[in-house]
Amino acid sequence: MGMTAPTDDTAWAPLTADAVAALLTGTDARWWLSGGAALDRWLGHDIRERANIDVSTTATDLAKLVAHLPVGYSAWAPSGDGDEIVPFDDASDDIDLQPVRILDDAKDAWILQINVEDGAPRAWMYKRDPRLTLPWDRAVLDIDGIPTGAPEVQLVWKALRPRPEDDIDKDAVLPTLSPEAVAFYETALLRIHPHSTWAIHVRSPFAPAKASWNRKPAAGA
Repeated sequence: MGMTAPTDDTAWAPLTADAVAALLTGTDARWWLSGGAALDRWLGHDIRERANIDVSTTATDLAKLVAHLPVGYSAWAPSGDGDEIVPFDDASDDIDLQPVRILDDAKDAWILQINVEDGAPRAWMYKRDPRLTLPWDRAVLDIDGIPTGAPEVQLVWKALRPRPEDDIDKDAVLPTLSPEAVAFYETALLRIHPHSTWAIHVRSPFAPAKASWNRKPAAGA
């Protein structure tokens, strides 16, 4: 009997960062911890409980990274038709193959999500706006032997539509950043995501929490 295809509702049993590194060790594909896992790694402790764990790679390295997975793990990608998920090898080359999710076949549980970001040989580029770049050694840090996305970059990703849990991450991480990292983050908000709620205090540190375009006009205005 063939294996039932997983879905968005398939349970998660996320690996730890160290387990991810062990799973991917030996590949020459570029990869790095991203999202909340990268922020936790930067701080050296978990900010909060997370439902999954992410790594990122580039489009040119994605197939190589997936091919490195050992027996017992399978990769699944969007089919391009609604929420359908298909084996990575069956996915069309014409669609944006992300996120790619890795399944522990024996447990029938997702263990890892792979996001595809942009980059050139010498620099990382922000997928939402290629004007925003960083040299690879600033975009991806080596933290205790594990490649980890720079915290200021992860905050820029979260800034587009921050959720309450993203606010928790930002408040924990932002005070730990270097002046250079803060400058990158603030510049990115003003240039790329100026309407983010996080950009309000960058433009005016003493601004009220609610954006001016969301405030009700004064009576008679």
